[in-house]
Amino acid sequence: MNVVIGAFIVVAAVLGGYVLSHGELAALWQPFELLIIGGAALGAFIIANSTSVTVRTFKQFPKLFLGKRHTKVLYLELLALLYQLFSVIRREGLIAIERHIEDPSSSDVFTRFPDVSNDSHALEFICDYLRLMVIGDMTAYELENLMDIELETHHHEQAAPSHALAKVADALPGFGIVAAVLGIVITMGALGGPPEELGLHVAAALVGTFLGILLAYGFVSPLANALENTANEEAKFYECMKVCILATINGMPPQIAVEFGRKTLLSDVRPSFYELEECVRGVK
Repeated sequence: MNVVIGAFIVVAAVLGGYVLSHGELAALWQPFELLIIGGAALGAFIIANSTSVTVRTFKQFPKLFLGKRHTKVLYLELLALLYQLFSVIRREGLIAIERHIEDPSSSDVFTRFPDVSNDSHALEFICDYLRLMVIGDMTAYELENLMDIELETHHHEQAAPSHALAKVADALPGFGIVAAVLGIVITMGALGGPPEELGLHVAAALVGTFLGILLAYGFVSPLANALENTANEEAKFYECMKVCILATINGMPPQIAVEFGRKTLLSDVRPSFYELEECVRGVK
């Protein structure tokens, strides 16, 4: 929703100011300038990035319009799920957790928390490290190092689309200049014609520069920042799981282990101590 609101404000402010200054909107409609700038930017984007990054970038765009995924409700569900798993370990021992992590789809614990269980990467992360706990051949320090390596790789992969899009934003003013230069070339070819025709050609060339700058700083660069924020929120989600699991490995009781995870969260999505306690009690 923020993307839609922000884009509307950008367009309204730019075009509104232009119209109020007695500008003609029709003069800004230059589809061939858009074709040059947009096509060149898209081609450069494809050249610069791997197929996986290109596909992942376009797949992430719809998520920006769906609202924030990592909300307080999701974190409460995550912490409640981890509490239930840790409680099984504390009551019945590590071996008892195997029936849950080997087939999460049939686990009476995982199926109670569909928002987390339907996230295949999060589910794999939880099950993998609980499985390593069951094996028991790694210290907490070694597991933490392994988690850090995995999370660094995951974050690098998630942040790649935002970095790729930021490069496009940096290039768009240059492509606007390319479109403007081509417009000037056309203008030079029209020398000797009516002044009105020359004026239209010059205006079209200047619109190319205008569009390149507007698209770069009004749309593409903010979208790159939005994708980066999404990647950072995803990283925080995994950091919360990591801290909870490490606390359990170090012998903390379930209530304290999930409290460790709660403390890692940002204030806008962090449930209070009592909210978490009530949620945990409600799913016992």
